[in-house]
Amino acid sequence: MTAKVSPISFRLLPDTKAALDKAAAEDRRSVSSLLDKIVTEWLEAKGYLAKQSQ
Repeated sequence: MTAKVSPISFRLLPDTKAALDKAAAEDRRSVSSLLDKIVTEWLEAKGYLAKQSQ
């Protein structure tokens, strides 16, 4: 069974959003997928989230 996900929303400056769109495209990910990766890795590095097995 897949875990339920919680949608979130926040505002970005236009240049930040453009950079995010470009980074996601270059990584062949959606913006949502890239943000999930970035946030998860940051939380793991700071000790707020247990390391996920790949």
